[in-house]
Amino acid sequence: MTHTLNYAVNCSLLCTELPVLERPEAVRQAGFDAIEFWWPFAEAVPSDKDVDAFVTAVQNAGVQLIGLNFFAGDMPGGDRGLVSWPARAAEFKDNIDVTVGIGERLGTKAFNALYGNRVDDATAEQQDELAVENLSAAALAAARIGATVLVEPASGAPRYPLLTAADGLAVIDKVQAYSGVSNIGLLADLYHLAVNGDDVDKVIAEQTDRIAHVQIADNPGRNEPGTGELQLELQLTDLASRGYRGWVGLEYKPSGRSEDAFEWLPRERRAAK
Repeated sequence: MTHTLNYAVNCSLLCTELPVLERPEAVRQAGFDAIEFWWPFAEAVPSDKDVDAFVTAVQNAGVQLIGLNFFAGDMPGGDRGLVSWPARAAEFKDNIDVTVGIGERLGTKAFNALYGNRVDDATAEQQDELAVENLSAAALAAARIGATVLVEPASGAPRYPLLTAADGLAVIDKVQAYSGVSNIGLLADLYHLAVNGDDVDKVIAEQTDRIAHVQIADNPGRNEPGTGELQLELQLTDLASRGYRGWVGLEYKPSGRSEDAFEWLPRERRAAK
């Protein structure tokens, strides 16, 4: 049995041979009609001109931006979000309205708020308290357009404290207790969870109703499905059978050219149903 979940291409890891504004059209040419992005600008508050150019590129390509990350700092340099970073709290707060504003223009309904690494100039408790406040503010802003804020466990960043689904859900519980928001959910990247040693099948069996978005890559390598050992098709089928109806973000690094990294998926399964 093959699942019927819809795929979205992450344009921050795929099609990177092209400038940012050309990637949505490349995805469309490959047969997909949905995309997601990490924060596509160099700063938390880009110019109106740059925002307009990004929005226009997505609209002109005829694809749907289903997911967007809040500004997360210098990702190539090792940053993993500002949510719990006291020295950059103002930047995150300034970024919230810009991010939600882009989402309002493009119909985006999911915003990923990377938690942030542990820092030397604040305690873990101080960081966690700030994170609850910032995630609450982000969720309240996203609620204005009927959107959801995502909390993501991640791998490959030694000082990033959210490793398992349970870690992410504990943060979500704290946010909901603090502010009463309901539009905050788990981003289950099956690659990150597997790499961190989580029991992905158990997470799916027990927490599908709390998963707001799913992303995939194979392991080892974080490349396209079929290049590693993860049972991604079976896991996605299990998610669908348990009621997951959201998107599946293709957030993997192509092992060769981006256009070749889609060959695992028949063209008739690429467009949303």
